[in-house]
Amino acid sequence: MIRTTSLLAATAATLLLGACSSTPQASSPAGLSITVPTVAHPDGETPQWWYRSGAAQAAGNGAMNGKARNVILFLGDGMSLTTVAAARIFEGQRKGASGEENLLSWEHFPATAFSKTYNVDSQTPDSAGTMTAITTGVKTHMGAIGVSAGKRPDCADSLQKGLLSWLQLADSAGMGTGIVTTARLTHATPAATYAHSPERNWENDADLSEEAKAAGCKDIAQQLLTTSRFGRGPQVILGGGRGEFTTVEERDPEYDDKVGQRLDGRSLVSEWQQANPQGAYVWNADQLKAAANAPAIFGLFEPDHMQYEYERANDAGGEPSLAELTRTAIANLSREKQGYVLMIEGARIDHANHSGNAYRALTDTVAMSDAVRVATEMTRDEDTLIIVTADHSHTLNFVGYPARGNPILGKVKDKGGEDGLGALDLARDGGGQPYTTLSYANGPGFTGATNQQPAGAKRYPHNPSSFDPATGRPDLTAVDTEHPDYMQEALVPGKSESHGGEDVGIWARGPGSKAIRGTLEQNAIYHMIVQATPRLRERLCQAGTCDANGVPVELPAPAKFERNTPAP
Repeated sequence: MIRTTSLLAATAATLLLGACSSTPQASSPAGLSITVPTVAHPDGETPQWWYRSGAAQAAGNGAMNGKARNVILFLGDGMSLTTVAAARIFEGQRKGASGEENLLSWEHFPATAFSKTYNVDSQTPDSAGTMTAITTGVKTHMGAIGVSAGKRPDCADSLQKGLLSWLQLADSAGMGTGIVTTARLTHATPAATYAHSPERNWENDADLSEEAKAAGCKDIAQQLLTTSRFGRGPQVILGGGRGEFTTVEERDPEYDDKVGQRLDGRSLVSEWQQANPQGAYVWNADQLKAAANAPAIFGLFEPDHMQYEYERANDAGGEPSLAELTRTAIANLSREKQGYVLMIEGARIDHANHSGNAYRALTDTVAMSDAVRVATEMTRDEDTLIIVTADHSHTLNFVGYPARGNPILGKVKDKGGEDGLGALDLARDGGGQPYTTLSYANGPGFTGATNQQPAGAKRYPHNPSSFDPATGRPDLTAVDTEHPDYMQEALVPGKSESHGGEDVGIWARGPGSKAIRGTLEQNAIYHMIVQATPRLRERLCQAGTCDANGVPVELPAPAKFERNTPAP
């Protein structure tokens, strides 16, 4: 049985295009029809089915009409719609306004959609499976990096399941490529742009089991270097995670008490420098500025994740902001004659939400808004597609009936609740206690006593391993809930707050952005990118993955895009 998406029929001339045709004719219709087999869910969902169904969504929305020269994907890790709304108000209130009327930079973009984020094996997803869907067009299992669904962490099972990312595709097509993140560069989101692993935690060689090594799996850090087999490799690589790339014999340049984590004796930083003799390796903001004209830049600004925006100014070595990293990346890649693709992650939004600390989550969201603003100022709407989205949600809640302009991190003040018949005063719960506008459904903000902090309101950082039951709610009357270290209350105790399973937003501007509308499966974002970028879809068609309309519909084999296969 066959399901057909809604379409505007292709002309007879268009139908004569061969499977390897480079670009659809200019008169191509707004939407193209792609037949997608009806399958039993979830058992019938093969990698090819996911790829084709994502292609059908994008083509049906008209993504093939895009003529993007460059693509920038901004990924707010864990940036739920509630996080966006709260950050919007937080930024507005920082400017002295009531806040609700404010918009973050990407909220001015004309195209919006929702993204369905589930993994093939989980209603509520993780960053590895979700980012793999975004970068490869195929949904996969929780924990998977760049491989189709299988067994976690079965190395042997994964070896023939590698997927081609749009970053590797662009490299193969002769475009410039870049990766920017505030997490470790080996963490799930950036790793999904270049690595293939059934287990997201195999970040350096010490993380792999002997069984996995014997079966042929490689750690994620070394895969960043070997991804150059598709072309030149990323020209801009900026983030955290020095420890993943250096050995236990190498002392960290910023912290005297730290060394690298690798046990195999390989200094991947040195290997990158040998492979890029004209390139610049940097680890602080001053070095980054000095490397502005280098043909390639490799920046590792922390042994682990980069600092939260709130703490960045206190970094002894001098750490660049996400906006500064974005500026450097775009300036470098803008020299590319064939255009570029760039992934930029605001990673620590997710980490702050996991820690139950809304202040850091909101400040890092505002920092990403600053970075998106830089990107819009440095690029042209006519040739650069910019997409802003999240990989998954979190359990942050926005509750009560706070009055207009009430501090978003404060306690709720209202005029008698929904009826609004009283004087402005602290709102009270059923037990007579005040409560905050923001809270979490679960996590370390649970108010019972733990092995680290007494009963009552909790302060960041708080990583308990045991909890006592809560006996009612604490009295927050005298508690400064707007303090950066205040942790919002959580209903269900947990060492770490969990992801949420609801949809996240997609915002877009530039060529092809009109196709981003409605409610989309997350893997369709990949297809929006490749269909809206002629050089990417031409490369896919050259490898024989396109249908008669020039739409890439067949799952590409990564080996066909390595250097021994010439790009058009």
